[in-house]
Amino acid sequence: MKHVLTIAGSDSGGGAGIQADLKTFAALGVYGMSVITAVTAQNTQGVYQVAELEPGMVKAQIDAVFSDIRVDAVKIGMVSNADIIGQIAVSLREWRATNIVIDPVMVSKSRHRLLSPEAIEALKDELFPLAAIVTPNLPEAAELVGHEVVGEPGMEDAARKIHALGSGSVLVKGGHLEGEAVDLLFDGTRVIRFSNPRLNNNNTHGTGCTLSSAIAAHIAQGCELEQAVAKAKEYLTGAIENGFSVGQGVGPVHHFYRLYARGEQ
Repeated sequence: MKHVLTIAGSDSGGGAGIQADLKTFAALGVYGMSVITAVTAQNTQGVYQVAELEPGMVKAQIDAVFSDIRVDAVKIGMVSNADIIGQIAVSLREWRATNIVIDPVMVSKSRHRLLSPEAIEALKDELFPLAAIVTPNLPEAAELVGHEVVGEPGMEDAARKIHALGSGSVLVKGGHLEGEAVDLLFDGTRVIRFSNPRLNNNNTHGTGCTLSSAIAAHIAQGCELEQAVAKAKEYLTGAIENGFSVGQGVGPVHHFYRLYARGEQ
C-alpha cells in the first residue's frame, strides 16, 4: 500500500479539508496521513471561525510523519499564512519530499477567505517550485495571475503563467464556466483538455480537495501525471453524481460511492 500525506486545514463539517482528503485516500486504496495547518469551525452553510496552528507545530507534525513513515506523495491544501507556508517549504525540502500536489485554497464556497492576501506571494515563491502539479480553479487562477480568467483561452494563458512560477504542471479547473465542465492541464509542453458534461447536483462541497487528493493518490500508485488526472476526474465525477444532502447548505460529494450504493450511509 502506498502512503500519502495531506497538509491542510480541518473542516468540522467533514466535507472538505483534511477530512475529505483522508476519505479520498481511503476510497482509492492508499494509506493517509495528515498535518493540520488550521482548525476551522464550519458546516455546510459556511466558515465561522479559523484558528491557525503555530508554524512550530506544523513542523513537528511533518517531522513526526517523515521520520517514521515512507511518504509516496504529498497533497497541500489550506496553508493560511506566510509563516506556515515558509515552514512547510523548509520542512519538505529537508525531507526531500516528492510528488507534491498543491491545491491553492484561497476562499471557501461561502466566500470566507482561507489564505491571507499577503501569503499569496509566499505560496507562489516558496511552494510552487516544489510542486509536481498545481490545481487552481478559475477564481484562484485569477488571484495567482492578477487578472480575470475568461474562457478556455484565458485558462490556457493562466496555466502557462502559473507554470512559469516553477511548478511541474498546472491544472486549471473550469468548474465555474458555463456549459460543459472543462479542465486544462499544461505540462510545460502540451495543453491537454479534459471535458465532462455539467452535473446537475448542487452537493459539491469538497470537490477541489477531493480532486487534488485523488491526483496525489494515483501519482503515489505509479500513474503518469496525465493518467493520474484522468483517473482522479473519473473518481470525482462519480462522487459528485452521488453527492448527498447533509445539513442545510451545500452538501458533500460522496467519497465512498464505489463501496456503497447511494442512500445506504
